[in-house]
Amino acid sequence: MRDRLKAYVEVSVPKIDEEIFSFLRVQEPARFLYEPMRDYPERGGKRFRSVLVMLCCEAVGGDPAKALRTAAAFEMFQSFALVHDDIEDGSEMRRGMPCLHHIHGIPLAINVGDALYSKMFEVLAANRSILGEKKTLDILDIMIEGARLTFEGQAFDIGWIEAAEIPTVDEFIEMLRRKTGWYSGKGPCETGVIIGDGSAEQIHALGQFGETMAVAFQIRDDLLNLIISKEDAATAPEGTTGGYGKERGGDIAEGKRTMMAIDVLQNAAEADIDRVRAILDQGRDLTTEDDINWVIDLMQSIGAIDRATEECRRRAAEAEKHLQTIEDSEPKLALSEMCSFLVERVF
Repeated sequence: MRDRLKAYVEVSVPKIDEEIFSFLRVQEPARFLYEPMRDYPERGGKRFRSVLVMLCCEAVGGDPAKALRTAAAFEMFQSFALVHDDIEDGSEMRRGMPCLHHIHGIPLAINVGDALYSKMFEVLAANRSILGEKKTLDILDIMIEGARLTFEGQAFDIGWIEAAEIPTVDEFIEMLRRKTGWYSGKGPCETGVIIGDGSAEQIHALGQFGETMAVAFQIRDDLLNLIISKEDAATAPEGTTGGYGKERGGDIAEGKRTMMAIDVLQNAAEADIDRVRAILDQGRDLTTEDDINWVIDLMQSIGAIDRATEECRRRAAEAEKHLQTIEDSEPKLALSEMCSFLVERVF
């Protein structure tokens, strides 16, 4: 059941969106910058990173209204990261529609992503009237460090493809911890606790909850890329209702080193390993639907998908344990429901 989370999202997301778009006003050059900057946020999305900020603030006794601007800043970072990530990965779809660079071209899309990254700092600096100088600067420091971690993780993710290298499982998890673990979990949770005047113990515990949950979420997201139907792949994600919005098997076409790909390359028959490597390394334009289906079937037949599913659930259970350090409350229960939703969602 996700009743508490669903109710919280329904109340919070309209407020978050109002805050986001108050910083994304359309002016000149409208067609070439300010309208495209609104594109990904206007397509929807689960907004779970921004909701995490508010839930963690409230879970330690803080006022979630004071976390609203920081929540909006995380959505700015998310939109920036998606624009650049889609270009770097050569992705086709985002939230059920063509990626921004397919609509406007790569140069304009890069500039839009840069502008969204800059806008994030504008939003955070505007926190001074809400949080005061010290908290504002503390959160800025956290965001700067988190951005560095995200870029390091992305460097591994795309670097392994460019160098035709296969990481170990431990190296892959470390990449996820940096690329996704911070901005999809640890960062939102820690900043929420700081805004809510939580203790150092609470900052650590909820930060660990967020990071562990985010890694599990990313493994689940990679799984969905394989098992989602074509129809559901075209459905944009929205709140707690599911949705995926990216092309099925795109990770294989892009040569992504996912947990399932690493598993296959460790456990499949030698001839199959050679074919998988060839498909992953041949380039997106050369990868056919038959190639993608063959790799997915192989992952299924040797148990790679089942093993990744169990790993995802194990990490979700580990994340839940970190919630035990905070007092019971409705926000705490909503955090638990979010963890379950993000790692168990099916379509």
